[in-house]
Amino acid sequence: MNTTVKITSWNWNALTEAQRGQVLQRPVLEHDQNIRETVSNIIQGVRRHGDQSLLSLTEKLDGVLLDSLEVANALWQQAEQQMPPGLIAAMQRAAARIRGFHAHALPQPFALDTAVGVRCETQYRPIQRVGLYVPAGSAPLPSTMLMLGIPAQLAGCQELIVCSPPNQQGRVDSAVLAAARLCNATRVFAIGGAQAIAAMAYGTESIPKCDKLFGPGNQWVMQAKQQVSIDPQGAAIDMPAGPSEVLVITDGSARPEWIAADLLSQAEHGPDSQVLLITTDQHQLPAIEQAINQQLSKLPRAATASKALENSMAIVVEDLAQALQISNQYAPEHLILATENARDLVPGVLAAGSVFVGQYTPESLGDYCSGTNHVLPTAGWARSYGSLSSGDFMTRMTVQEASPEGILEIGPDAISIATHEQLEAHAMAVQLRLDAIENIS
Repeated sequence: MNTTVKITSWNWNALTEAQRGQVLQRPVLEHDQNIRETVSNIIQGVRRHGDQSLLSLTEKLDGVLLDSLEVANALWQQAEQQMPPGLIAAMQRAAARIRGFHAHALPQPFALDTAVGVRCETQYRPIQRVGLYVPAGSAPLPSTMLMLGIPAQLAGCQELIVCSPPNQQGRVDSAVLAAARLCNATRVFAIGGAQAIAAMAYGTESIPKCDKLFGPGNQWVMQAKQQVSIDPQGAAIDMPAGPSEVLVITDGSARPEWIAADLLSQAEHGPDSQVLLITTDQHQLPAIEQAINQQLSKLPRAATASKALENSMAIVVEDLAQALQISNQYAPEHLILATENARDLVPGVLAAGSVFVGQYTPESLGDYCSGTNHVLPTAGWARSYGSLSSGDFMTRMTVQEASPEGILEIGPDAISIATHEQLEAHAMAVQLRLDAIENIS
């Protein structure tokens, strides 16, 4: 590939407030209205025609004519045999780290006496059937299978339903299947895109309806997740996790080639990915740009990365405090702190999906094997959503129990508030019990 990439750079302090807002604006999804309408039609088609619609869409969109949507058990068993031994060993070690980290993230129940005779509790229950979407549009992602399946397994979910797009041979990638076995997935289906989300949300003849859907995807997958999540007959979702993004903060102390590699590792995900660099050292920008082009020429996915870099930019700031302020406003999916004393910056990070601290912590570690999760909020949703956790695969419920002494203690408060709200039946439910206790005594 001979195209030379040039990164657009801005001096933050030379911009007006309006210009700053424009600089941090994510690229508008191409044909956004058309995507919504197309996804809506796909969802309706799957709801009406079930498996027939899934098979037809797979042939039309993926160019594959499937005999069956579900992956047979025999193919599961063959998957590990078809993989290089080094890969399966690396996945096993990564799975152990992910399991260890997410086991500590399991929410713990508790009980508290809020008054004499009144006990309040928080208890957790696993979501019974979860739908896990593992992308494979441009490349299969067994790492995503681990990131979804292990927390679900730890949470105690009874059924793990997996959907992943088929390859040209009509099969789910062997590494994805091997990862599914590591997670004790229940069933795997060779279906992708918005149609997979619709199938798991509403159910078809082959694919069971799921209670909650998990996993990242492209703009069609993200749109499908959003649409089914607002339908009472659909399914809940984990978070808005769409086209990937990274923001790197540097002060000139990091090697230009390392910064370039971090930017490219995100850009190669897809043409709609975005990378953003904030630096206090504008003199290092030419070296970073040169390193990007040198590395880009060696990448098999250079065309994809180059397309993503068209929407990327560098911002020059006066100090790291200003860099953090911009980062918090942007709320990146991934934030890399490639600075001296990077750990000192962490308390100032208020909105980011996952943070990578220091020169030796590339985002790639979190993507695969450090133990954290790479399913993260995108498009600024890190202001209100966090990274995927084992607790996301559970529901939280409260339990309360009052003794006669307890309702005597707090019942009058309930009556007072209920009366003010003109909800007399609420007040009566308490008063009748207070009267009964008084009559007994």
